[in-house]
Amino acid sequence: MDRRTYLKSAGATGAALTAAGCLGGGGDGQETIQIGSDIPYRPFEYETTEGELVGFDVDIAEAVFAEELGYDYEFVNNSFDTIIPSLNNENFRVIMSAMTINDERAEQVDFSDPYFTAYQTIVVREDSDITSTEDMRGVRVGVQKGTTGAAAAQTLKEDLDGELTINEYDQIPDAFSALLNNQVGAVINDNTVSAEFVNGEGEGQVRFVEGEGVAAEEGENAPPYLTLTVENYGIAFRQDDDEFREEVNGALATIREDGTYDEIYSEYFAG
Repeated sequence: MDRRTYLKSAGATGAALTAAGCLGGGGDGQETIQIGSDIPYRPFEYETTEGELVGFDVDIAEAVFAEELGYDYEFVNNSFDTIIPSLNNENFRVIMSAMTINDERAEQVDFSDPYFTAYQTIVVREDSDITSTEDMRGVRVGVQKGTTGAAAAQTLKEDLDGELTINEYDQIPDAFSALLNNQVGAVINDNTVSAEFVNGEGEGQVRFVEGEGVAAEEGENAPPYLTLTVENYGIAFRQDDDEFREEVNGALATIREDGTYDEIYSEYFAG
C-alpha cells in the first residue's frame, strides 16, 4: 500500500478527504488522527485533477503524524468559518488549515508552536489604479469568511472611515474569480495563497499592490509587496488535549532540526 490513500465520503462535516499515513500507529490499534481543513486552499491543501490531496500542510502532516509519531491520519473537509466549533464538537482531533494564531482563536483552542509565517496582502487587477491602502477608499474587496484576511479588511475599512465594501466568500477561489470578473476591485488574503493565483490562473491579469507595510515596520524580512499583517500559522487542538499537543510540538521541532521541514518548504515555496 502507498503511504497515503485518498478517498471521499459523506460525513457530518461534509466531504471527507482522506490522506492516510500508513507507516504504523493506526495499524497498532492507535486512533486515526482526523485533521479538519478547509479545502481547497492552494498551496497548503488542495486536490490534483486526479483527486489526490496534496499541499504543504498535507506534507507536514505526513512528516509529523505518520513519520514522527506513527499515526494514521485523514483530512476532513470543513468550511473555515465553522472549523473551530467543529473541532470543539469533536468532529476531528486537530485543525491544520493554514490557521493563524491569534488571541481570539486562542480563547477557544490551544495552538501548537508556529510552523509558518504569512502576511495579509492586497491583489488587484493589472489595470487597477490602486497603489496604496489609501487608494482602497470606495473599493469593493473580496475575502474568505472567518479568515484573518476578512479581519484585515475590516481593520482597513475602519482606517478608511468606513469607505470600503467587503464581500465575503465561502472559499478563496470564489473571491479570486470575482476579481477576474470585475465583481470586486481587490482581494485581501494570505500572501502565499494569493501568489499561487497571481502566478497561475490570474497571471498577466492581476498583481500585488506593492509597498512595505507592517512587515517592514516590524523589522521582518518583508516580501516585495504591501503587507497588512504579520501572522504565524499553528495546528489547533481542543483545550483538553495538552499531552497530544506536546507530542506534536516535539515532532515539529524534530522535522525542523533534521531538515525535513526545509525540504517540504522548498518544494512549495522555492524562491
